[in-house]
Amino acid sequence: MSSKRKRRHLKKKRYIAPVIILGALIVFRLFLPLIVKNYVNKTLNNIPGYHGHVEDIDIALWRGAYTIDSLVLIKEKAETETPLLDFPETDISIEWKSLLKGKVVSEIEMHSPKFNYIFEDQQDTTAVENPKTEDWTKALTDLVPIDINHLQVYNGTANFVQLSSDPQIDMFMQKVNLQATNLSNVINNEKPLPSNIQATAVSIGGGNVKLHGNMNLLKEIPDMDIDFSLQKARATGINDLIQRYAGVDFESGTFELYSEIAINDAYLKGYIKPMFINTKFIGKDEEGGLFKKLWEGFVGVFKFILKNQGTDTLATKVPLEGDLKNVKTGVLPTVFNIFENAWINAFKNSVNEEINFEDAKQKK
Repeated sequence: MSSKRKRRHLKKKRYIAPVIILGALIVFRLFLPLIVKNYVNKTLNNIPGYHGHVEDIDIALWRGAYTIDSLVLIKEKAETETPLLDFPETDISIEWKSLLKGKVVSEIEMHSPKFNYIFEDQQDTTAVENPKTEDWTKALTDLVPIDINHLQVYNGTANFVQLSSDPQIDMFMQKVNLQATNLSNVINNEKPLPSNIQATAVSIGGGNVKLHGNMNLLKEIPDMDIDFSLQKARATGINDLIQRYAGVDFESGTFELYSEIAINDAYLKGYIKPMFINTKFIGKDEEGGLFKKLWEGFVGVFKFILKNQGTDTLATKVPLEGDLKNVKTGVLPTVFNIFENAWINAFKNSVNEEINFEDAKQKK
């Protein structure tokens, strides 16, 4: 072989390796969405008691991100086929500003996610034997194997439905906008509640919901210290609930709710403070019968006597405490608080700021 032909042969050989590598990268890029999709589906199906899937995965290598389209998670052996989680679009990406500081963390954006809690679907408390994972938090860290520095939810919906009640209970929150930071997947012993949560929403009855506090999501039952308020909701929006438990309906007025909840190693300490402001019951139903009329009259008198005449508010504070499997409410304090609001000291339309995380530490 002449030296000229040798040089040509060597020149061609020199380009073979780069071409093969480039071709392999192109093939890998083409198959990468399928690989990631299979991985996400496998992770979802490793959650004990649930099965799930995603429709599609879009990859954006230039920003270190992938978008999950139509993620659905369904409870096994449920009464309905309604998904517990229904996420139309979830974007998971590397947070570049943190990467420039030497930290590899991710940020997640969720658009119009739905959370559907059907009480009947959650009745099966039988333990599911699944050696693949210990609990749902393992699946979470598998799905996003680096720290989540920022989570943003836009226009979410949360539904709480009890189909078997009469009337059917259907509570919901819409236009949920949530921001959470520092959702680390590494346990931090120095910070028991490393993640900060801020959220707003619109409730049933058109009320304004605000939630803020701190959490530790890396536990099967998350630790938390949360403040919650619901303001200026139309009382008529909770008529189904009131009809079931009190046998009356509101015609007008406002319902508000304030709460502080701390959970420490599955032990809860907190309270809820419901307030009924300037409410009026629907007039007596002629077809309701004598007993119904008497009951409505009694409730009306009870409300008149026990409301604060200055603020036109019927309110109480219900203390909550105990293991999450057996949370107890203080009956006597609840009754006393009705009288306190009515006759002693009118309750404020705000969170009391009296519960913190240490209060929920169970006494050994």
